[in-house]
Amino acid sequence: MTFLDLARKNTWRKPLRTVLLIVCIAIAFLIHGLTASFLAGSQGTSAASDTILGVMSAGGRGQTLPMAHCARIAADPDVAAVGYMARLRGFVDVEKNVVPISAVDPALLMQTNGGEFGLTPDLLAAIDQGHDRVLVGKALAEAEGWSVGEPITVTAFQMARQDGSRDWRFEIAGIFEGESASTDTYFTIARYDYVDAARAKDKDTVDAFIVRPREGVSPGALAAHIDALFANSASPTRTQSEKQFLEAFLRQYADIGLIVDLVTGAAFVTLLMVVINTMIFAVRERTFEIAVLKTLGISRVTILTLVLGETLFIFVVGGAIGLALAKVGTMLIGPSLGLVFSPAVLMRAAAIVLALGLATGIAPAVSAMRTPIMRAFRTR
Repeated sequence: MTFLDLARKNTWRKPLRTVLLIVCIAIAFLIHGLTASFLAGSQGTSAASDTILGVMSAGGRGQTLPMAHCARIAADPDVAAVGYMARLRGFVDVEKNVVPISAVDPALLMQTNGGEFGLTPDLLAAIDQGHDRVLVGKALAEAEGWSVGEPITVTAFQMARQDGSRDWRFEIAGIFEGESASTDTYFTIARYDYVDAARAKDKDTVDAFIVRPREGVSPGALAAHIDALFANSASPTRTQSEKQFLEAFLRQYADIGLIVDLVTGAAFVTLLMVVINTMIFAVRERTFEIAVLKTLGISRVTILTLVLGETLFIFVVGGAIGLALAKVGTMLIGPSLGLVFSPAVLMRAAAIVLALGLATGIAPAVSAMRTPIMRAFRTR
């Protein structure tokens, strides 16, 4: 019998107890997988850029910037490309079914961060065929069941048309998939000229400018220079990287990272206490057998390794089940909730599995290793 066979058979001596432990571990890692995937998706840890800059009003997200700023930013020799974007938030059918729309110049978007969204010349040609054409992100299209060529009507929450209506009608010209699975594609790209010409107010204004620095230019230095350029104007700016903007936006509502750490930390601390207590009792039940193994010449290090192997086996099986369920969950509901089960999430979870397996097994393993043979025989 090999070492692994012995560890596996010892683990399944009490099948019900082992199954319950595996279920507890699987639930804990299911929670960790989903919350970590939400954090990765919402903060854009794998997709958000540290180099692409967003120029917004210093007065906050509710304030717009004049289009005239675009020419002054583009004239800066450290700027490689600059685009602009106006937000149109609305809903389809019911108010809970929110559809975010970014009104842009497609050609300028392609120059700034078109690669991030997976834009291609064919998609740009498709949206240029009509002012009311839009490109829909894959995640949003799957959530809504939309397809190319389908007409859609989005009722804006605030942006009214010149005729007083808040219903904006578009035709889907194409679907963009994003550069990677972690790219946010739960939004629609519309033409700025169409939206700006039809809206009743805030004409010739934008919500943000998107700036790509030239190669070798420090994004931080360029951000400070842009803000200094408009510091004494009627519309001062605040420039941040894409990642900084996403993190600041989330912190307006809550510290998502802290919440995730507290939830998963509570789950793992509870799990640690349950498994340690269970394994101590399991080792005590085998005290006489451990004495026999020592009598037969099995070393103390081997006894230690055997008990650690049992706890690691339970954690690996339970953790694998929990992470597999988390992966399935992100595939089913991830597109609509922005969950991203990235390789970084998986690697971190695997490290936690090993760390918890060793942490829970070390106390009963050391106890089994140090138990004197004569005292162990008296327990019979």
